[in-house]
Amino acid sequence: MSSLQKEKIQAAFQERIDYDELLNCMRCGFCLPSCPTYIQSGYKESQSPRGRIALMKAVVDGVMEPDADFEQTLNECLGCRACEPVCPAGVNYGHLLEEARDILNQHKKHSLPVKVLRSSFFKHLFPNQKRMQKMTALLGVYQKSGLQTVARKTGVMKLFPESLRTMERILPKTPTLKTMQNKSPFYSTLSERKKVVGFFTGCLMDTMFNETNQATIHLLQKAGCHVVIPEVQNCCGALHGHAGEKELAIQLAKKNIMAFENEEVDYIITNAGGCGAFLHDYGHLLKKEPFWAERAEEFARKIKDITAVLVELDFHKLDLQLPQQVVTYQDSCHLRNVQRTFEEPRKLLKAIKGVTYEEMPDAERCCGSAGIYNLVHSELSMKHLDYKMERVQETQATTIVTTNPGCLLQMKLGIEREGLSERMRAVHIVDLLVEAVGVPGTPRNMSKKN
Repeated sequence: MSSLQKEKIQAAFQERIDYDELLNCMRCGFCLPSCPTYIQSGYKESQSPRGRIALMKAVVDGVMEPDADFEQTLNECLGCRACEPVCPAGVNYGHLLEEARDILNQHKKHSLPVKVLRSSFFKHLFPNQKRMQKMTALLGVYQKSGLQTVARKTGVMKLFPESLRTMERILPKTPTLKTMQNKSPFYSTLSERKKVVGFFTGCLMDTMFNETNQATIHLLQKAGCHVVIPEVQNCCGALHGHAGEKELAIQLAKKNIMAFENEEVDYIITNAGGCGAFLHDYGHLLKKEPFWAERAEEFARKIKDITAVLVELDFHKLDLQLPQQVVTYQDSCHLRNVQRTFEEPRKLLKAIKGVTYEEMPDAERCCGSAGIYNLVHSELSMKHLDYKMERVQETQATTIVTTNPGCLLQMKLGIEREGLSERMRAVHIVDLLVEAVGVPGTPRNMSKKN
């Protein structure tokens, strides 16, 4: 990194980083026991929220250069935001981290392959749901045509890192293009109407995890909701916001706000903890734009996780039943730490007859998925996952439940790595509840608005 680059980065930090927020950190250390990277590093101060805030302040104050080590320290943070609920001063660490990463990324000279990769994914794939559908359909062809079997038997997969090879084995069976495109903008309740809700379908959730989205619609109908699905919604922007692509995240946020603001709904429902948290933060993301700030706040106030609305509507009081099994729950970091939703999933699981619920030690600690962290920091991610799988096995669970697609894939990866796939499974809570309520998990035959 050249001296000119460092000067520009420092100037951007001085201009954009909220100095009052940096000063809010009292250095009390309450965040330290809750920080996975601090613990995993052997208690290195620079790997803690307090330490990273101190480094940001040092850059702003001009007493430290924003060099490669500084960038690496920030990038190695999981961004789980477990430090925020325990902070007595209420420091918004996640906002500081995202702003810092965006500054670093905007002043970084990426190699040509990295530029192409980032552009392909952040600008052309995730913001365009039709492309997401086609990409998912291609993955389906790979899975169903025999190419997947050939790739495994011929040893082609050995050319990839171990984590990617394992990830390839645990990807869900993808839906067809027709299935992904076959959806209605409205689904009416299957019982007495209690709420009208909008459903944020997401990008990955509506493609790779399309079956879970269908199950979500069904549960909402069963709970007494009319479900509205605006067709022009798009990716929430979380991956962009976490990876230093703030302007792209802002563009996506504005499109989502416009998609939902004319719908007269009580809540906007999400079934992915990471998406829900980023949607919840739209008010912060757009706070400097007068035309959008109030609209973003109104949008954010309506965000509610599927588990929270189900409990509010007494879904847990229905006759829920499953075959005898031991179930444990892995918190979605952002669902717990940003949306502060953690009691509701547990209440739903404990209400299922046949389920013996065992609380996982350190269930709130990040599993190491963290968006694309398990791809760009694979070795560190696997260390977090190894710790998590040790805690899982202490529960003797046969079913691990999550509320976020990244967590779900990471836990499936852990099961595969530990050789536990014969006696253990990982499942999204929505899919488990569909099993428990004893009805089909797709809304194909449900009444729709004409």
